[in-house]
Amino acid sequence: MQPTLHIAIRAARAAGRILLRYAHQIDRIPVQTKRYNDFVSEVDRQAEAAIIRELQAKFPHHAILAEETGAQGKGEFEWIIDPLDGTTNYLHGFPQFAVSIALRRRGRLLCGLVYDPLREELFTAARGEGAQLNNRRIRVSERRSLEGALIGTGFPFRDHRYLDPYLEMLKTLVQTTAGVRRPGAAALDLAYVACGRTDGFWELGLAAWDMAAGVLLIQEAGGQVSDLRGGDRYLTTGNIVAGNPWVYQALLKTLRPHLNEDLPA
Repeated sequence: MQPTLHIAIRAARAAGRILLRYAHQIDRIPVQTKRYNDFVSEVDRQAEAAIIRELQAKFPHHAILAEETGAQGKGEFEWIIDPLDGTTNYLHGFPQFAVSIALRRRGRLLCGLVYDPLREELFTAARGEGAQLNNRRIRVSERRSLEGALIGTGFPFRDHRYLDPYLEMLKTLVQTTAGVRRPGAAALDLAYVACGRTDGFWELGLAAWDMAAGVLLIQEAGGQVSDLRGGDRYLTTGNIVAGNPWVYQALLKTLRPHLNEDLPA
């Protein structure tokens, strides 16, 4: 395992302790609205600060892209951080949220993790070294088609311009799969594809910190990831399709008729 990943794990566990500490006193947590349907709490900020402290102590010259504090510094190495993916879930006491941390060099993902402190599940990946869940190797599922597949998704809750094409996609997939699930924390959704709990995933309007670690997990677990048109712009557009190799291809084919010029790849 890469030494950088060990430091990221330490940072994620520090953030996880903060999330658990406040989980039973949610009604006392100060909350602000960043934009429509997008919230930030004092817990998000404390967890992010804890992560950044750990990373900067070892890598003071690395750049950082974090959900709450934005971009900090410049350099060939950049940490991508979501201290609390699933903030709305967390603030409602809904037990589906995680910490997500990834490192990229000149745009290429090197390592990443998704940490679920409630279940004590740590998903990790390092480029060329595979993906693991609690130190055990994981692989994507072997389902060969959408028939019988379980697909994860997330609603375009921030930008309703995407709602109509999304609902058409959802309608089609509800009719052609075993089911569609929307738990509300994209980082965990992607981690679940990596370990075979779901066979595929798609979502519109995500941010880089929602996806970066999960993308590497899936790739290192034998899966495929792209934007809606099969390209590599998902971290830029925020629109992503992922799955095991067969389900991924089937998802792309199924979603393609619902794309339009107003919907970025």
